[in-house]
Amino acid sequence: MEIFATCSEINDLLNAGNSLAARNLLIKLLSTIDGRKNPYPQVLNQLIRTTGLFPYLQLENATWDQKFVHEAFAVDVGNRTATLHREQSSVLSKLLSGKNIAVSAPTSFGKSFIIDAFIAAKQPNTIVIIVPTIALMDETRRRLYKKFSREYNIVTAADTPLESRNILIFPQERAFGYAEKLPSIDLLVIDEFYKASIAHDKERAPSLIKAILKLSRSAKQRYYLAPNIKKLADNVFTRDMEFIELLDFNTVFLEKHEIYKEIKGDVARKGNALLKIISKRTEKSLIYAGTYSEIGNISTLVIKHMTKVDRPHTSHFARWLRTNYQPNWSVADLAERGVGVHNGQMHRCLSQLQIRLFEHEKGFDSIVSTSSIIEGVNTSAQNVIVWKSKLGRSNLKDFTYRNIIGRGGRMFKHFIGHIYLLDAPPPEEETQLDISFPDGILGSLDESQDKASLTEKQIERIVEYKNQMSSIIGPENFSKLRKDGALQDSDSDFLLSLARNFASSPQEWRGFGYLNSENPNDWDRMLYKVVGLKPSGWDASWSNVVTVTKALARNWQSDIPQLLSALSPHNIDIEDFFKLERAITFKLATLLNDVNELQKIIINPSIDIGGFVGKLSHAFLPPAVYHLEEYGLPRMISRKIHRSGLINFTSSELDLRRALILFRQLGLDEILKTEGLSNFDKYVIRFFFDGIVPENPVIIDHIR
Repeated sequence: MEIFATCSEINDLLNAGNSLAARNLLIKLLSTIDGRKNPYPQVLNQLIRTTGLFPYLQLENATWDQKFVHEAFAVDVGNRTATLHREQSSVLSKLLSGKNIAVSAPTSFGKSFIIDAFIAAKQPNTIVIIVPTIALMDETRRRLYKKFSREYNIVTAADTPLESRNILIFPQERAFGYAEKLPSIDLLVIDEFYKASIAHDKERAPSLIKAILKLSRSAKQRYYLAPNIKKLADNVFTRDMEFIELLDFNTVFLEKHEIYKEIKGDVARKGNALLKIISKRTEKSLIYAGTYSEIGNISTLVIKHMTKVDRPHTSHFARWLRTNYQPNWSVADLAERGVGVHNGQMHRCLSQLQIRLFEHEKGFDSIVSTSSIIEGVNTSAQNVIVWKSKLGRSNLKDFTYRNIIGRGGRMFKHFIGHIYLLDAPPPEEETQLDISFPDGILGSLDESQDKASLTEKQIERIVEYKNQMSSIIGPENFSKLRKDGALQDSDSDFLLSLARNFASSPQEWRGFGYLNSENPNDWDRMLYKVVGLKPSGWDASWSNVVTVTKALARNWQSDIPQLLSALSPHNIDIEDFFKLERAITFKLATLLNDVNELQKIIINPSIDIGGFVGKLSHAFLPPAVYHLEEYGLPRMISRKIHRSGLINFTSSELDLRRALILFRQLGLDEILKTEGLSNFDKYVIRFFFDGIVPENPVIIDHIR
């Protein structure tokens, strides 16, 4: 009778027009029934149908019309058929009809799933998907590769040759190299498009806006995705798009536990509350730390108070970390206690592996994270614990807070996501997305091609920049640089000041060619000079940037413990190493590329450090090895495969595409015979192969 009483209450809410409350109560009821493993009564199936949650229909006891609805909303999503819920189906229908749409919906909505259904139904020739992080790029690649790699060329790395049908997936910085190579894009997807707003991502917004403008020129259709946007302010980037706000359509229920009211700021009580939640080890918990330093505080708490667990996956992973990274690393100590760490600084393969272990039934029980886990991957958990209402140095905003807690719950697995608030949440606010045009990117635009997106004043600024740069480097050189996209920085004002610097003080750049030297000690003067061009952009001392750059020159010959040992006298630990390697391969390589392009024109065309910039952008690893880390294969395993003679990673002809072909030709069994592989090395190789073969899934989780 309890079930029918609740069904009656749900029906009353629906009749009163309160569909959100009705759906929440329904989801809570489904969680209860699911726990009892009871069949659904007819009335419950009918309420599921009425609320639009069609995937939840239980077909065993369904009436013919309920079965018909379940079948009617089933679509091909690549390698299988899946039933969409009502709002997913509505969005897909609009896309298939050719509309440009921007969708704001909860994290659990399934926005990305619609892309798969669109590809399967429409079979377009070219799709470009822009994602905010490398981690999300790999996750998207793995999903789409399994489904569509037989029909499509899946592109993630720069300079990969295009074929007749392509799915391109990468962060916006990699898009510029393809903007001129794609005469037509059937569907342009911008995931997390709120990052085009400077208010939400000051660092990424200019380059994302620049990518949107350049790619939109050849895009026949656009699909933008974001969570938690209530209103979309008028802007040139989405003006001709239909904005669909579906924030009230949830597929799981979030139950909040406001523990901060009991803790009242007491540090000890806060720590005890966290330990009480995660020490049970019966539920998956995602712990949002807020800052890197708070990850350290949580780590200390866990290592001190939680016992080690005897599990093959976590124990092998901890030993592997101590061998390949650092013997006394706290991440290994946490792994032994069934806790993982995810942040945006550590090597991408480490983040991927820890997400994998978190999602494995006998892997991690908990994972501690900064905002990287909400930006980088589509993982979720039964529990989300907000330890600190911070986003780095800033207070957490309601928009990001909702994105974090949206990771609680998962369809068919956790109907209810438990949100434990150990710190007070930010004030509620309705988020209106404002996307303004950063003046700094105007110099990279074309006053003719981009005219429709620009004001007269902006066009005047573009022409003014064009004239000023042309007066320094010449009209032909300026036109070629812009056409080729050779200058990578999105800040036109900075590039103009750099050109003026070269023109007025060429003598200061004598010795620039020393960066081509094989001896890293010859790099010092020019590295310091280049780093000083952006004095506050490194989040580290200039000397540490230069020191790690020189150390990376031995990255392929030396293992990470050896590099860390050499850096130890400079007080550079493993966390600093990760952070600086990331800054060097992107920020410093980008800056040196632009310096090189302009100095060739203005000072000395015979000096070209393009080769050095290329090495820098790959952390002085062979290019294929560097890109394979994004695919989940760490450098130390690639080094073992190289030494075995199976694949020559130092061959100048071996790019990522050829390397992947070689791996598939050799096959998993042959690679697993590589001499010197540990048990966890083999686990990692299986995980890697599962993401590069379209055939039957690789059995990953076997560890002796």
